[in-house]
Amino acid sequence: MELLQLLCYTFLLLLSRMLVLQAVSWEEWWTYDGISGPAFWGLINPEWSLCNKGRRQSPVNLEPQRLLFDPNLRLMHIDKHRISGIISNTGHSVIFTAGNDTVANYDGMQTPVNISGGPLSYRYRFHEIHIHYGLNDQFGSEHSVDGYTFPAEIQIFGYNSQLYANFSDALNRAQGIVGVSILLQLGDLSNPELRMLTDQLERIRYGGDEVFVKRLSIRGLLPDTDHYMTYDGSTTAPACHETVTWVVLNKPIYITKQQLHALRRLMQGSPDHPKAPLGNNYRPPQPLLHRPIRTNIDFKTAKTKAACPTMYREVYYKATSWKQN
Repeated sequence: MELLQLLCYTFLLLLSRMLVLQAVSWEEWWTYDGISGPAFWGLINPEWSLCNKGRRQSPVNLEPQRLLFDPNLRLMHIDKHRISGIISNTGHSVIFTAGNDTVANYDGMQTPVNISGGPLSYRYRFHEIHIHYGLNDQFGSEHSVDGYTFPAEIQIFGYNSQLYANFSDALNRAQGIVGVSILLQLGDLSNPELRMLTDQLERIRYGGDEVFVKRLSIRGLLPDTDHYMTYDGSTTAPACHETVTWVVLNKPIYITKQQLHALRRLMQGSPDHPKAPLGNNYRPPQPLLHRPIRTNIDFKTAKTKAACPTMYREVYYKATSWKQN
């Protein structure tokens, strides 16, 4: 095993030098599998060393028995007004990015969507949505709950607009980013705002494709719950910056088989060189180490006769409760 790791490291070192000589973008080379996959991100580029050496990496497996109730956690708030933007196939993921106020093809000036409350001490401005999903129904989400993974996960990202000028500036700065995670469960009726995004998938089938999406409600993507879990972590793609306050909502929204099929038709490359399917674009869970995972669920007030009530009574994310009859 040590010899194999040494050979892989030597290969990646030679490759990194070659990429520098050829002025090839690092962004074009990392993937979700093989020797350019998550286990090697920190070796591909020295600036991504946190991916392998960081102590607050994401995603993580959320274990109900380790949750800590924090009475100081507030309700999350996301502005309800709609926002327009671009949905794109980046070759790594499906990303919806909020439109710049000054871009000509938007309907005049846009009011930014703010994210506040919860565990946050500052106001964050919505920037983009990432969609992670699997090529089968057993895998796809980045966060897992008690070892159970979901077929897809939506991640809503915002940056600290009170301290930093933009998303790029906040990405490697303290308390720079908030990530709101919504896990997706297979169902017969989809969330309507999710449909607004998936209705455009046929138009972004290949890497580099993008299309305008008008008047999406970020708040409308949220499930009907005030409960969540939160921890300090990182971005889940290179450079794995450890600047993210994660908020994982305690209830899924639903995605249909047809929507998953449309996602699974997306390709990483161009029509001439489509490469591999875009799916399975998830990073495996990272060690939690000594980080606490806090929640606003007060288990002591749960309606249960048990002397020591377990988390399972209030945590929606239990594998058996999501299996369809």
